[in-house]
Amino acid sequence: MKHFLKLTIFVTLVFVLFASCSESKYKNKRNLTIAFYNVENLFDTVDNPHKNDNEFLPASKKRWSEKRYKKKIGDLAKVLSSINENELPEIIGLCEVENRAVVADLVNSKPLKNGKYKIIHYESPDFRGIDCALIYRPNEFKVLTSFPIRVKFRDKPNYTTRDILYVKGKTKNREILHIFVNHWPSRIGGLAKSEPRRVEVATLLKSKIDSILTSAPKANIIVMGDMNDEPSNKSLAKILGAQKPESVNAELVNLMYPVHENKLGSYLYRGNWNMLDNLVVSKSLLDNKGFRCTPEKGFVFHKTWMEYKNKKGEISPNRTYGGPNYYGGISDHFPVYFMLKR
Repeated sequence: MKHFLKLTIFVTLVFVLFASCSESKYKNKRNLTIAFYNVENLFDTVDNPHKNDNEFLPASKKRWSEKRYKKKIGDLAKVLSSINENELPEIIGLCEVENRAVVADLVNSKPLKNGKYKIIHYESPDFRGIDCALIYRPNEFKVLTSFPIRVKFRDKPNYTTRDILYVKGKTKNREILHIFVNHWPSRIGGLAKSEPRRVEVATLLKSKIDSILTSAPKANIIVMGDMNDEPSNKSLAKILGAQKPESVNAELVNLMYPVHENKLGSYLYRGNWNMLDNLVVSKSLLDNKGFRCTPEKGFVFHKTWMEYKNKKGEISPNRTYGGPNYYGGISDHFPVYFMLKR
């Protein structure tokens, strides 16, 4: 009898321990990983007469080759597949891709192949020939509609830049997500001189978001991208109105604000970290209904094998090129991501 009682207690304890361990494990069905990555000039080696791709051809000064291209594809796929150790990210925004074909090569590479990613991509009029794209796992996210939002500037109607990519989709628990993938004009010419361009793009984006929130005040909005501005800059903080996560009355919050305030970032410029890659969400993704951001902040993803360390021991993203010089790195940006849980 005593032996039977001890055995019963032992089995019960094992069951409780197993149940508690199972409860603490990552639950794929109740989580979404959403990421964004500036992949630094992901061009193929084929000459497209309709694009400004001469810089990335075998005969160019950069001597871009099939071998280098395949290495970059494999490296980028390794980064994206490593962001979440439990499963592949469900939704990933990309910028600086030449065309749909390079995105297809990326999602069909070995590290990402099991995700069976689908692609949303539209050719933009950007003068450099680069676009934004979205890849997603169709078993976790169903796209309902998508289209590019053309960006035009009042004072320079012939100036061409990247479109904003809009994607509306439904998660497995039938929540609707409105996603905007961005790559705003660069800081070439200086921060002050180039800022009006980004302010105009932010104004356009805000109008699109407002139109959604007017008809659906609790809509789930996700804005991701390389804005070439930091969370505290005018375009994001004032025009878009993206505030700190702890802000009580904010309609939109920038999940990368905490990283920015800690003087860290996703891009290193002249020894200073810049938080140029931003993740902005609507307040509906911070409440206790359905999917919510947990924790209420975004993250910069990097590992030692993604980094370059100089003689002073300073770390930066290990880039593919510096001017015409091939460094063999992955990208000049680190990716950013956040988690949704329910």
